[in-house]
Amino acid sequence: MLARPKAIIITGNGTNCEREAAEACRLGGFEAFKVHISAILSGEVCLDDFHFLNLTGGFLDGDDLGSAMVQANRLTYAVVKGSGEKVREQLDRFIGKGRPILGVCNGFQLMVKMGLLPGMAGSGERVATLTFNDSGRFEDRWVDLLADPSSPCIFTRGMEKITLPVRHGEGKFVVRDEGILEGIESRKLAALRYVDPLTGLPTMEYPHNPNGSTGCIAGICSPSGLLFGLMPHPEAYLHRVNHPRWTRQSLPEEGGGVPFFKNACEYVRQALP
Repeated sequence: MLARPKAIIITGNGTNCEREAAEACRLGGFEAFKVHISAILSGEVCLDDFHFLNLTGGFLDGDDLGSAMVQANRLTYAVVKGSGEKVREQLDRFIGKGRPILGVCNGFQLMVKMGLLPGMAGSGERVATLTFNDSGRFEDRWVDLLADPSSPCIFTRGMEKITLPVRHGEGKFVVRDEGILEGIESRKLAALRYVDPLTGLPTMEYPHNPNGSTGCIAGICSPSGLLFGLMPHPEAYLHRVNHPRWTRQSLPEEGGGVPFFKNACEYVRQALP
């Protein structure tokens, strides 16, 4: 069993959530390393040396040419200096070893546009995307979420109702066709959905569903449950004082985002040599 596994948080090119993500990893039980993308491209750092990969949010590449599309191309086609291999080869090797990946906001967009999520078609085929919110504006608000207990997602194990903040302009999850949506639903890959706080039921109503995502989907996982992406920010709710109602509401000391990282660490400790 790994006593203190290593988590890598990729930074640079506009991301701004790396400090919170590193703290979330630390609280979850990892030794956290913030690594600029240039260190990977130069060959100074290799993904092989880590057990958990974090793809963070912010304003990656200025959200130009579609949110996270530039980074998706960078990680797919860029060649690591001195090695001759593409970053995507490192990434595929990382996944092949059964190591988990978490993509938040830009990171979720990145994983979808690389074909890593929902990961049903194979060969990295892109079958979904994240597009402009139905509201036509940047949404910065807290949302209520419901985890699917039957999902294979390792990150949401033991979780039910969660409250997290969203901060995005392109968070509407859409699929290529009905067949893809049916596959997501039948395999229970929609690990998180937006819900109405009063009824606790999945909703398409704004602002409870802040972007109009198909099927009220806030986060999806791969069939293995090891790759997970979501638009809400778990790293932004690590302590009760992060919540906007912390002075008016009795809340647990630990924020609702920490269990995502604890679950990842527990999986790594138990499953990886």
